[in-house]
Amino acid sequence: MRGVGWHGGGAALGCAAAMLLLLALPACQRDGSGAAANKNGGQSASPSPAGTFLARGTCSTRGRTVFYEVSCRSEKAAAQVLARYDGPQSQGPPCPDRTDFVLHISESRPGSDENGDGSVPQGYACMRNLEPPHPGDPGEGGGPRTIVGDCVRTLRKGQVKETACDATGSRAPQFKVTAAVRTRAACPADTALYVQLGGGTPIGCARRL
Repeated sequence: MRGVGWHGGGAALGCAAAMLLLLALPACQRDGSGAAANKNGGQSASPSPAGTFLARGTCSTRGRTVFYEVSCRSEKAAAQVLARYDGPQSQGPPCPDRTDFVLHISESRPGSDENGDGSVPQGYACMRNLEPPHPGDPGEGGGPRTIVGDCVRTLRKGQVKETACDATGSRAPQFKVTAAVRTRAACPADTALYVQLGGGTPIGCARRL
């Protein structure tokens, strides 16, 4: 069973010989930039092959400092991988809708492979909790992406923050994203705010609440 730990202070947290470093993104951060292009015009991050640590469809435990890959049938399983990419998230595809949190995996290249862990490239895993809460669901006020059905409020000029639509968060919502489109001209007539979503339909049309 391969374990992974939080990324913190540039040092790995000691727990297992095959430790990898992870960072779970806070719910208020947005993955709305879409996929970045490299010098050749393609994406720098790519889908991880089957058999990769925390590959798509596998499950993990969830703790404060360490995550382990476990069988999805295990009583210790807490979250499932919706998508897994090699390379930095800033240069890769956005996570799927309804992703609850993102794990950033630091590159690991052990000098020997006595325990079968092998090398693991830098990458990120898009995770969804097996049980509620699901902060990535529409209107729940969290997750790494803003999607249709989410609510936001303005922080300062040009910046918004997602908040729960039912006003259970620290601040009440001001706008709700009702559509995702390619151009502003395609937004409904009642649109009062445009929100950057990323992906194939990068513009969110939000109406005032």
